[in-house]
Order: sequence, then C-alpha cells, then structure tokens
Amino acid sequence: MIQADLTPRHLQEVGQIAHVAKSGRVIIALRDALKDGTTLCNDGGHKVARVIEVIGPVSRPYASAIPLTNNIEPHIGKRVFALKDEPEPQKKRRQRHGGRRR
Repeated sequence: MIQADLTPRHLQEVGQIAHVAKSGRVIIALRDALKDGTTLCNDGGHKVARVIEVIGPVSRPYASAIPLTNNIEPHIGKRVFALKDEPEPQKKRRQRHGGRRR
C-alpha cells in the first residue's frame, strides 16, 4: 500500500477520538459536523477511521466511526484530521441479472 504525501496543508483538524464504544465503533468529539463517509487520519496522515454517522447536538457534535486500523487504542485522546478536498464517496452501481441480454 502506497502512502500518499499528506502534508499539514492537505489535512484539516476535525476533532479528537474520545473512546471506543462497546459495539467497536470509535466515538469522536468533533469541532463541526462532518459528512458521512469522511475518512479520518492521524497527524501522520495514516487513515484511522471512517465516519458512519454524526450524532449529538449541533452545538457539540460527535461522530460514530468504523476503525480502519487493527489497534485503535493508541489513538484514543489524539487529534484526527480530514483530508481537504476529499472526493465524495461514490455509490457502487450494481447490474441486475448480469447486464443486458439479447
């Protein structure tokens, strides 16, 4: 896997990892609301989580995210960043019945 060159100018701080829920999801205290599907990185640019949903009040939003690393524990309490200008996740199109038949 090739790690992209993610300098600080490509990253925007979005919050801090609060804890890991019993379900295994990561709970992140956010500065502002994020879009679902946003990939979050640590300060080194390594992907650590993907936002599934934003929860809580608008004044203090939290994100529920799926961890993208096997060991999320060292990241608890650390800042997380979103890629600036990250492309929107594309929905996968599914063909029905194997495509067009003649």
